[in-house]
Amino acid sequence: MGRRFGQHFLHHQGILARIARAACPAEEACVVEIGPGRGALTTHLAPRTRRLIAMEIDGALIQPLRDRFPSVELIHADVLGIDFSQWPEAVIAGNLPYYIASPILDKVLSAPVKRAVFLVQREVAERIAAQPGSRDFGYLSAATQCRATAEVLFRVPPSAFKPPPKVDSAVVALTPHATRPPAGFLGFLSACFRHKRKTLRNNLAGSYPAIAGSPEAALRAEQLGAGQLLDLFHRLRETG
Repeated sequence: MGRRFGQHFLHHQGILARIARAACPAEEACVVEIGPGRGALTTHLAPRTRRLIAMEIDGALIQPLRDRFPSVELIHADVLGIDFSQWPEAVIAGNLPYYIASPILDKVLSAPVKRAVFLVQREVAERIAAQPGSRDFGYLSAATQCRATAEVLFRVPPSAFKPPPKVDSAVVALTPHATRPPAGFLGFLSACFRHKRKTLRNNLAGSYPAIAGSPEAALRAEQLGAGQLLDLFHRLRETG
């Protein structure tokens, strides 16, 4: 069960407990779990929240989960079709399938969530939390960090899963900022990183001609942090 959706089930109880504690250091009003699978993490999350909602795409897993966790609100759905804003200030947790981790992150951070703790491929975690000027810093880094503080908590070896994946994993915690980036900023970021090795002048000239007169024109987007790119966006939007 679950393999056709790219799932690798985490079974290491100590790691599962650490993830649950990171997501819910104290009792939470509402937790949304993405991809409960057979319920390994669900077991650790349930005692830490007054309301647990779990969404699972694999229909073969739904009834066993209902039988095991009668108090959990189960949703049989594709997470990419879910609007997380229906659960304001919820904590989001889960083991994200490697191939759709980025779009899930975008959906979650576009909603007013309280906190998110995810198990992802280690390379994805490192890109999320990468610092400007590093090899891993790119669009995913900036798009995440303009909306949340990102921290890689710990690594998880393949042996902690059944079946074991071919890559290492890591747990990342995301704490959303109090203010959200303005409309249009993520599109601006996408343009900044369109050709990562090109300068901002080359990437932005077609959409933001004023970049030619900016001190950042000769830099590459990866050399600027999310806050600096936001400042540049405001200045270019004002000058037209």
